[in-house]
Amino acid sequence: MTVYFIGAGPGAADLITVRGLRLVEKCPVCLYAGSLVPEEIVAAAPDDALVMDTAPMHLDMIIAEIEKAHAAGKDVARVHSGDPSIYGATAEQMRRLDALAIDYDVVPGVPAFAGVAAKLKTELTLPEIAQTIIITRTGMKASSMPDGEQLEILGRSGATLAIHLSIRNLDYVREALVPFYGEDCPVVVAYRATWPDELYIRTTLTQMKQDVRKAKITRTALIMVGPVLGDVQFRDSALYDANYTHVLRNAGKKKNRVEA
Repeated sequence: MTVYFIGAGPGAADLITVRGLRLVEKCPVCLYAGSLVPEEIVAAAPDDALVMDTAPMHLDMIIAEIEKAHAAGKDVARVHSGDPSIYGATAEQMRRLDALAIDYDVVPGVPAFAGVAAKLKTELTLPEIAQTIIITRTGMKASSMPDGEQLEILGRSGATLAIHLSIRNLDYVREALVPFYGEDCPVVVAYRATWPDELYIRTTLTQMKQDVRKAKITRTALIMVGPVLGDVQFRDSALYDANYTHVLRNAGKKKNRVEA
């Protein structure tokens, strides 16, 4: 028996990986985060499968269901949104399973920031503009940030920022980042990225709170910050430059001829 932690992707049902979907289709137990995982994904579970929404459940209840499946020798599809390694609360579940000697595996998924970039048709790492993506959040009542990971520190990098769980903290985001990015730095607030009711607000650091209020967004949003999100001029990458050589493309080397 194995528990499979499966990343379902950011929202669109067809963004789950082939591996993840095949596991959902075969596991006799499916535990999923109902508020964040599309129903179409768990609908792929076997007709006789036990399918449970874990949104109203606490950790002990979730582990109890896994223990029941373990005793019965039934594989479990534990379906999370996005990628299980990012804000998925999977580590605490794995720690419990380690203590219980229950086997588990992890199937990666499409993270939210990648889903947003795809929808915007934007590359987040442009030559000489930004080569770093920082995935972070801001401290709230439930959980503070570790020392050294505050936006006032991360913002000094000038990197492209993907800020989770912070839609109610926009004043702080603006105050922390304006000194490094400027008031007019491009911002995209992505609400329910890749879902049918998705919404993308193109704004700036100084304007974002007003625009978010107008759209009445209070949850399930990702804040993307950085010059790459605007109309920025950048040079072509060296990767496909005709004058740039690397191990797979040597300048001046004659093409191999295939003898008949």
